[in-house]
Amino acid sequence: MNAVVREPDAAVAAAAAAARTWAELPLPERAHALETVADALEAERADLVALANAETHLDAPRLNGELTRTAFQLRLFAEEVRAGAFLDVRIDRADPQWPTGPRPELRRYRTALGPVLVFAASNFPFAFSVAGGDTASAWAAGCPVIVKAHPGHPELSRRTAGIIHAALAKSGAPDGVFALIEGVQAGIDALRHPALKAAAFTGSERAGLALARIAADRPRPIPFYGELGSVNPVVVTPAAARTRSQEIAQGYAASLTLGAGQFCTNPGLLFLPADAPLVDDIARLLGETPPAPMLGPWISEAYVDGARRLADLPGTHRLVWPDDDSAPSPRLLTTDLPTFAATLAPMAQECFGPLGLAVTYDDLQDLPAVLAALPGQLTTTLHGEPTEAEQLTSLTATLAERSGRVLWNAWPTGVSVTPAMQHGGPHPATTAPTTTSVGTAALTRFLRPITYQSYPEALLPPALREGNPWGVPRTVDG
Repeated sequence: MNAVVREPDAAVAAAAAAARTWAELPLPERAHALETVADALEAERADLVALANAETHLDAPRLNGELTRTAFQLRLFAEEVRAGAFLDVRIDRADPQWPTGPRPELRRYRTALGPVLVFAASNFPFAFSVAGGDTASAWAAGCPVIVKAHPGHPELSRRTAGIIHAALAKSGAPDGVFALIEGVQAGIDALRHPALKAAAFTGSERAGLALARIAADRPRPIPFYGELGSVNPVVVTPAAARTRSQEIAQGYAASLTLGAGQFCTNPGLLFLPADAPLVDDIARLLGETPPAPMLGPWISEAYVDGARRLADLPGTHRLVWPDDDSAPSPRLLTTDLPTFAATLAPMAQECFGPLGLAVTYDDLQDLPAVLAALPGQLTTTLHGEPTEAEQLTSLTATLAERSGRVLWNAWPTGVSVTPAMQHGGPHPATTAPTTTSVGTAALTRFLRPITYQSYPEALLPPALREGNPWGVPRTVDG
């Protein structure tokens, strides 16, 4: 086994040994470690991008942008660590006159869970892989990380891991704060390790739910934060279809085929008026779009098989379909709203790739009941006109109930790394709909609250002491 790859038992054991030291490290030192990793990754940009290109078939501009995002999110979490607000410190001083009876002194904050297992994703070899958002957010929370490498880019994973090891050592981080493991069984063994405290996953619904069951069936169950995909429904109103047909067609085709359709926010489901020429405009654009290389044969074969299954459903018609049935080309299927509603479960399944299903409706008022029956989504989108806003209240509420992010006149691909981002949604989009895997709120997944009651000053964590040595924001007596 490569020198940078560890056995799962040893990796989790080392993480457990480092957990307290890493969690108790002064916040500026923890932030410095994240920034050191970001600097090291950018210093090796040319080598990393070349490796990623060879293993994933993604082009250099996309990979360079993704590496920039990866470094940015490490630095963004470093800023969050320095600010310290994520600790959510609350201090209630003793109050003998408290209305419910004498109140003792209570000091509450959020502390790190402990070792976290991250399952790297295939479609973002930097931003959702070894040094990706799950790793960065767990480190920021004060948790050591074990990454299970994705088999789609093994050499890149090992190279990235080597850079991380050197950077963390340079920053003074304790040994055990990071480890890389490889192989399906290694991931399962690590997930079952009694010292593991949480896991994060981005990938297919089938694999994610299988891992979630393992996490739940442990003698001591642990949180499992799985992002499992979505068809990301888009609704186009009659007024929008009349006013912006070509603009919407171009936007939809571009979003659907971005990165060969290999985004979890790919808008695979489109609802549009039956009497609008919009579907013809989309078909023309998709028909002119050549196939793009996918991440690997296992992805393209699954895409083609999924597209065939959808195309063979009763009432579904092939509007754009390649002459070479096995090519990973863009595809467009159509059906009507009654047929979709009657066959909702198979028609609403994700087909990972550049396939769109256009569902035509006669009356916009018929949509909320059908949309309410959809499984949970990462995103939902509404294309409408400002003059329709008052008539779209019910539809907007339905879309919000089914997703974690609701877009107006935009496209869901492209997830901004920012404090207000929500990348998550109701099951089965994610296993934990109250959390996000993108944005600064992602680190709260790896924290737990703890209260110290009437404890001596010398035994309190620094964030709870009277002098506030870490200088973090605190709420005192409400």
